[in-house]
Formats: sequence, structure tokens, C-alpha cells
Amino acid sequence: METKTGSGEGGAEPELSQDNSINTLNHSGSRHRFRRSMSCGDEEKGLLVYSGWVYHLGINSIGHEFCHQRYLYIKGKYVEMHKRDPQENPGSKPLRKGIIGPTLVVEETGIRKVGNEELYTIQIYNRLDETKKGEIAFTTAEESKKWMEAFDYAKNQAEYELSRGGGSRNKLSMEADIDLEGHRPRVRRYASGLKKLIRRGGQGGPETLSRQSSGLGNSASFGELEGEFGDAVEAHEWKCVRTINGVRILEDVSDSKSGKTSLVKAVALVDASADTVLEVILNTDRQKRYEWDMLTGDLELVDSYDGNYDVVYGTYDPKYLTRWQSKKDFVYSRQWFQGLDGAYTILQFPAVHKKRPPRNGYQRTTIKPSTWEIRSLDGPDANPEKCLVTHMLEIHTAGWGKWKKNSCSKFEKTIPYALLSQVAGLKEYIGANPSIKCESSSMGSKHADGELPDEFYDAVTGASSSTTEDEDSEDETEKEEKPTKEKTVSSAISSSALKQASDATQDTNKELDPSVPPIHVDASQFNGSLQKGKDDADTNCWTSPSGTGFMIRGKTYLKNNGKITGGDPLLKLIAVDWFKVDKATDKIALHPKSQIQSDAGKKLPFVLVINLEIPAKPNYSLVLYFAADRPVNKDSLLEKFLDGTDAFRDGRLKLIPSIVEGYWMVKRAVGTKACLLGKAVTCKYFRQDNFLEVDVDIGSSSVAKSVIGLVLGYVTSLVVDLAILIEANEEAELPEYILGSVRLNRVRLESAIPLDG
Repeated sequence: METKTGSGEGGAEPELSQDNSINTLNHSGSRHRFRRSMSCGDEEKGLLVYSGWVYHLGINSIGHEFCHQRYLYIKGKYVEMHKRDPQENPGSKPLRKGIIGPTLVVEETGIRKVGNEELYTIQIYNRLDETKKGEIAFTTAEESKKWMEAFDYAKNQAEYELSRGGGSRNKLSMEADIDLEGHRPRVRRYASGLKKLIRRGGQGGPETLSRQSSGLGNSASFGELEGEFGDAVEAHEWKCVRTINGVRILEDVSDSKSGKTSLVKAVALVDASADTVLEVILNTDRQKRYEWDMLTGDLELVDSYDGNYDVVYGTYDPKYLTRWQSKKDFVYSRQWFQGLDGAYTILQFPAVHKKRPPRNGYQRTTIKPSTWEIRSLDGPDANPEKCLVTHMLEIHTAGWGKWKKNSCSKFEKTIPYALLSQVAGLKEYIGANPSIKCESSSMGSKHADGELPDEFYDAVTGASSSTTEDEDSEDETEKEEKPTKEKTVSSAISSSALKQASDATQDTNKELDPSVPPIHVDASQFNGSLQKGKDDADTNCWTSPSGTGFMIRGKTYLKNNGKITGGDPLLKLIAVDWFKVDKATDKIALHPKSQIQSDAGKKLPFVLVINLEIPAKPNYSLVLYFAADRPVNKDSLLEKFLDGTDAFRDGRLKLIPSIVEGYWMVKRAVGTKACLLGKAVTCKYFRQDNFLEVDVDIGSSSVAKSVIGLVLGYVTSLVVDLAILIEANEEAELPEYILGSVRLNRVRLESAIPLDG
């Protein structure tokens, strides 16, 4: 790397443009500058200062890639990394700092595709200690070159100090090299900071692919139960059977077909933030769990995957539950994620792990699956330091019925009762330990200057970032406020809402050209690899449900967040292909086996192709074909979506999932909340001829990937409804309408046909 010799104290000074700056674009499009200035301090007079915005790339402590925009500041041999420009925010403290020593190596590492943007990257490492390294990136090659020269100047400054001899060498050896990748040790509980690592989403409102909050309640009281809401109607009907010390015990009485098991839950209002409660639940510290958990006091972390999934091993003393004195142990997995509204879900399953085989002297117990849901209270007067905690599990009905009628029964000596009692223990433990809330008060909050904290994205894009220990450092040094959440108001399904649903159907007329006579779209002309079902009893098939099972934005949504039931879909589902592929396959509409390439497909006015790329072994593609009977109307919302930018499409294409029939744990994992697909996972768009194809890479999100993995494990027993729509964000676009819908009825994985071959 060549450098130019200048008059600076280090002897080598980078060349700069005439105005000593270059321009870069940040995520929001505002311009920042790479600056060079002179420091006039008495001791450091003559040192050049280089500063500007860069992208910090790397792998965080739980194995996820991240891309942060950071402000880098180099003064002499010293370098600091800030979240904000320290010149504009004098009180801002650096996230990382250190020196650029004489053993520093700076190398170009080429161009890397990050989301939809190509960045020029350089790697920085210590040739004597390669654990001290890091990677930063820039939008232009010129910018990359100038920063390399700035680092080289700082290196020369360090070498100059060494050449002067005296105490400089000893002083320099005592200073810490800059480490852009290492993770600082933290005296924190196991789960500290996890709420940041598992955040997902963007600016699209409280809607996400994964489960955020309960959507329970019957159709007559939709959205009224504890303020919960969803975008698909669920059939649970909860009845409170007992209240104990502020904890309600409820039972799902909607399904009485099976008398062997019951779905129950314990619900309590806890005086702490959702972040605090999450930390307490995930914490494996023995002494802390002993204070609130009567069952699983001894927990040990066995393994951790992807930052939001782990396996724990535990033991418990059965003398509190039964007269039998044999020791018992168990292994179970925990998977957790957070929705855009801040609600957390933890899924717990019995597990087997090679590191914890059956143990002599212990009886291995299988603890039934259960879920935790932690949700902050909504509303303008809600206290952010209060949250609703729900623990749900499936239990054998033996003893349960007697306990409901009589408080003294053998049920109180069972594991299910101990699990339900965890909510009461949690509530009392947090109430008796105010310091717990203080330790987490700064987590997940809004900065005093109004800047929202970085949020985690599994699919790193040009506008996304992932939280690492940097954010923990800043949280400890800056006082922050709780972020303002989008106000959410649940609407009950009423007669007026049903009336609005018909209005939504009528408004779809403006989406297709009314001046062109509609053609007859005959689905029998298409031969998708997954057959169309004849009735609800048919299996391994698809049908097209109406939109009445989904809640969409009504005409008054911008005023009161009111939602309505959906009407009939605008586009007709003509075929579904179920392909087996070696790897995720884009532009599937161009393949000879695609329905678009059939004679009938080429004659259709317009087809929306949704290609759901499902990660598994092997991989799958579920391809949905939605056809219009007329051309798309110009200046309509649909036309804006079809011919708009990818950024516009990412912010508008919405999917609402609903497990109509299936295992309750799968229902809780999938949920009924809508998600903006382009914000949750990576989507690619291919517009050609008479179609638009959307390639949805589910594997680009570790959370979505784990949820779909759970779904595939039960897929042959699931009836799944999906609704596709374009989100309405303006008054003229309301009410929303269902673009297309599909019901997948107990699909068999082995029925997928190879795409090639």
C-alpha cells in the first residue's frame, strides 16, 4: 500500500481530495463525510484527525453476521468507533477504542454483496495476534482507499513514537490494540442482552412472521381477552377456573372432543418490563432460580444455536412433588423470538442431547412442551414497567378436573402444577427484588436524542443491522428512555365490521381495468404438481379459502387501528406446485415445469407467482399461482407494487398465516400475526411478460427457518391458511383487500416432485 510523505508528525500523510472529504450514504439516504482536520492540542499538536461513517461487518458472539453503520474516528495512532458522530454529540462515548500499533496489517478483501448493495471491504488485524481483527466496508472504492491510507498514517504514527525511544515503547506496549471483533467480557446474567439479539422487523408496524403475542379468543370476543389480537381468527375459548394470588389459571374449553388432555395456561400481570421477565426466565443461575422456580431450580446450558435456541439440562428433587425419593433429571430445548410490538415467545420442547445421556442414579423425565409469552401492555396510559406473562402447556386431565373443584388434590403434587406455579413464583420474585428491574431498565430503550437502537435482522440487508456487545456498552454509558411503540387497538368482530368487509371487496374493482371485459380463468387447464382438493376431508392438496378468516385494515385504520374481516380474494388461485430442489431456486416461472410456461398460462392477463423457498434436507419450493381475469389498472396500488422498486415491494407485501388445524405448539409458533415479507426475510422480485414472481428465501432468517422446521415436523397433520395482500398505508388505499389465499391440507413432504429430472 503506497502512502504519500507529508509534514505530519508521523511522516506519512494520506492524499485527500481538494475539499478533504468524500461523500457516503447512510441507511436513510442522508449524506456523511470522511473528514480530515488538524488537532491543535498542546501535547498532540500537528496530529491529523480522520473521521467519517463506515460499515462495521462481522460475526457476533452467537454466530450471526451483522452490518452496522458506525462513526470511525482516528487521531494520531488512536482509533475510536462510535454509534454517533462525537462532534455532533459531545457526550457520546465510544463503543470500541484502542491504538493502531506497528504490527497492524490492513488488507483489501474485495467486494461483498450485503443485501442489495455491494460494499468494498478491508480487513484489519494484528499480525502477531490474529484474534484481534475486524472488517469494515464502504460504498465506493475511492472511500476504501482513503480509509486504508488513514489507517496506514496511524500505523506510521505509532512507529514514529517507537523510533523516538525512551518511555514511548513501554507506554505503547501497555496500550490496547483496537479490536473490532473480540467480545468484551461482561458481568451479566446468562440471558442479559438477549432481547436485543432476537429482535426482528423494521418500520412496518407491529406485524412479524414469527409469533409475537397471543391471538386467543372466540369470534364473538375477538381481541378482547387481555388485549390480545391477531390477524386471523382463532377458535380457542378460555375459561378462568381459579385465581391464586393474582395469577389466573385458565383452560381452553373450545375443544371437548378429547378427554385425555387439556390445554391450560397461567396468566399474571408482572411489575417489570418484558425484557426483564425474559432475562429471569432464561437465566440458568441456580441461586436465582431457587428463589422462584419450585421445579427446575438446577439448570445447566448444554448447547446454544443461532442466538435464539438452546438446550438445557436440569435436575429436581421430587420430594416436593411426590413421596418417591428417586432423583429425576430432564433435557429440553428452548427457542425464543420477539415481535415488532416487543412481545416475546419462548417455546420449550423435551429434547435428547448426546452431551447429556441418561445418568446413573437419576430417572430421566420427559417434561411436556410448553410456551411462555411476555407482552408489554398497550395503550397510551400503559406502564412500560408492567407486562402480561402467560405460561401455557398441555396436561393429562387425570386429577385436573378434581383440582378445579377442590383445592386439595393430588394435582398439586404433579409437574404440570409446578410448571403453572412458575408464573406465581416469577411474579413474587420480581416484586420482591426491585434491583432486577433496575439492572434491565436501560435495555431495549430509546436514546435521549430520539434515535432508536439498532435492531437485529437475520437476513443482513443494506438497511439492516445486528446488535452485538457494542450496544450493551452504550446502554451502560447513556441514559435511555423506553421506545414509543405503535399504538395498537384491537377491534371486535361486529356487524359493522362485517359490513366493511363487503366494502373492501367492492374497492378491489379499482385494482383491475374495468374497461376490459374479464376472461374466464379455468383452473382445470393447469396441472400443478400438488392436486386441488375436492373437499375438506381430502389430504395432500390445496384449496382457496375466502378472506373471512383473516383480519385486514379497515377504512378507519389510520384513525383507530380498526380491522375488518377480509372479502373474497382479488386474484384466483389456479395452481400450486410442490417441488423438491437441491438448493433455493429463483426465477422458477421460467422453468419448463412452471405453470407460467404452459399455453394457458401465457394467455392470462396477469399472474402473481409466490415462490416460498423452504430450507430442509432436501430443500423445497412451494409455488403459488394467482391469476387476474383482466389487466391491472394503471395508477392502482397493485400496479404500483408490480412496477415499483424493490424497497417499495419489501415494505408492502404482506402475508398472514393461520394454522386452522394442528398441534397447538405449532399454532403458537406460527401465530396469526401478519408479516411484511421483505422485512422478515430476503425477497427477490422478477417482473417479466405477464407475471411478477416473488422469491421468498425463508432460510435467510434463522428464526423463520426454525419455525418452518417445526412446521415441517408436523406438516402431515396441519391445515394451513395463508393470505397474501399489499399493505395499505394511506387513506386512499384503505380498506385493504386480500390479494390471494391458499389452504394447504396435510401436505406430504415425499409428494414433492424434483424440479429437474
